[in-house]
Amino acid sequence: MSSTILEGILPVLPTPFKDDGDVDLVAMRQAAQFCIDAGASGLVFPGVASEYDHLSSWEQLSLLREVCEVADGRIPVICGGGKGSPEEIGSNIKKAGELGVNVAMVLIPAQYAGDEAGALRFMLSVIGLAQDVDIIMQNAPTPIGAGLDSEILARIVSASPSIKYVKEEALPSGPRITALNDAAADHLIGVIGGGGARYVIDELNRGAVAAMPAAEITDIHVKMWNAYKRGDVSEARNLYMRSLPLLVIQTIYRMRLTKYALTKRGILSNSIVRAPLPEFDAFDEVELCTQLESLSNCFDLAPLTPVGL
Repeated sequence: MSSTILEGILPVLPTPFKDDGDVDLVAMRQAAQFCIDAGASGLVFPGVASEYDHLSSWEQLSLLREVCEVADGRIPVICGGGKGSPEEIGSNIKKAGELGVNVAMVLIPAQYAGDEAGALRFMLSVIGLAQDVDIIMQNAPTPIGAGLDSEILARIVSASPSIKYVKEEALPSGPRITALNDAAADHLIGVIGGGGARYVIDELNRGAVAAMPAAEITDIHVKMWNAYKRGDVSEARNLYMRSLPLLVIQTIYRMRLTKYALTKRGILSNSIVRAPLPEFDAFDEVELCTQLESLSNCFDLAPLTPVGL
């Protein structure tokens, strides 16, 4: 099986919920279609930004099925393995494979922080159970992930040719990307940037092959990426600097901000989250609306609407 080539902007889709708290399959399709129309090179679901630790296995699979149907083979769909034992994660990936997914992202759990042998056993166990898929090994900082050093990651990559990519989110991500590109085995296709695209220009400068931000401004991220790749670094940096204040606020409100922005853009109907996140107050809403309005001339798709929370 040939490896799937990933490059460009790969947004992590949020999980929409209905007013009664159930997952919203129709809104899931709308979010996926928005990202495709915006020029995304692939779709990621479920990821940490999808609230996967607050979804049942059935909900994850049902939502992933909708994403795959919308993508319809036009761009790759990357499934997140979720949380749990290697057996549970391997099962999730196998079920995704039945939907046609052939790339899976596996987060090294926080329990393996500083534990190279344990992280290696975990990854090899998952890979052994989830056969015939390319693996993205996700290195997130604690307490979300293990935040392993680049040298350890490179050795884990060397242990399995199934690991084709590393998503590096531990900080500082830039030097870590450089170290991985310098030290990793030949079968590693590339390193993918994370951290909500808050460091994307530095990551690009260091050879990142893709970025995995959240989905609220996929169109801007695609414009940024395309400008950089055609050599217009000044325009890429301009878009980066304009979008950065919103992404800084996102570090606090996370999925709630993503859904709020997508609601303001008419893609979702509410910003309901299951994750225990801070609520917006009136001052927050004014600031968020100001930030979104400052970006509105970049919204070729889904312009701002007066829809509230």
